[in-house]
Amino acid sequence: MELNEEDKIIDELIPKVLIDYRNLQVLQHLKKANVDYGKSIMLNTKIPLEEVLNILDYLEKLGLIERVHGASLKNTEAKFKLSNEVHKHHTYYTLTRLGDHLLRKLEDNLIEAYVNMVRNDSFALQILGLAEKLNADHAETYAKLTKKTIEEVNNKIEELMRMGLMEENKAKIIKFRERKSKPKKETRTHHKYYGLSRLGELVVRELKKRKIIIV
Repeated sequence: MELNEEDKIIDELIPKVLIDYRNLQVLQHLKKANVDYGKSIMLNTKIPLEEVLNILDYLEKLGLIERVHGASLKNTEAKFKLSNEVHKHHTYYTLTRLGDHLLRKLEDNLIEAYVNMVRNDSFALQILGLAEKLNADHAETYAKLTKKTIEEVNNKIEELMRMGLMEENKAKIIKFRERKSKPKKETRTHHKYYGLSRLGELVVRELKKRKIIIV
C-alpha cells in the first residue's frame, strides 16, 4: 500500500524522535496532559528542566508540538493544573496533529521502529546481542568481546542508553546469575555495569526472531 505524504513524513521523523527516548517521554506526557509547560513536564517525567526545555525546542522544530497561545488556559485544557484558570506566565505546549499521529503509529509499531533503527548497525547489534548473553557487564568486557576500543564501546553504549535500549545496573553487588561472564558468586561494582532495559529485551527478542541477531 502506497504511503500518503503525512505517513512518509512520520516515517522520517520516527528515528529523529527515538534517537533519544526522552523525546518520546515528553510526547507521551503531552498526550496525557493535553497542554503543559516545562516545569510541570519535568516533575512528571523526572527529566531535568534544562533538558526538558531543550527537548521541547527540538520537538517544536520537528513540527510535533506547538505553543499554546491565549491570555489564559482553562483547567479543562491543561489536565495537570489544579486551578480553574491559569495565566500564561509559562510557555505552554501541546501536540500538533502530526505529533498525535506519530504517537498513534508508535503505539502499535514501537518495537518495529527500533528494529529498523538498529538492523543495519552491526556494532549496535553486537553490543545488544552481548548484553543479552552477559546480562550485566562493564565496558571493558564488551570491548574485549567486540575487539573495539573502550572509547568506541562507551560511545555506542551511551547511544543505546539514550535510545532506551540499555541501562546501567546500579545495584551495589552484581550476583553471578546477573553477570554471566565471570564465575564468581558476586562481584562488587567498582565498574559501571550495563545491560538491556526492558524495552531492549523486547527489541532483541524481535531481532533474534527475525535472525538479524544470530544466537
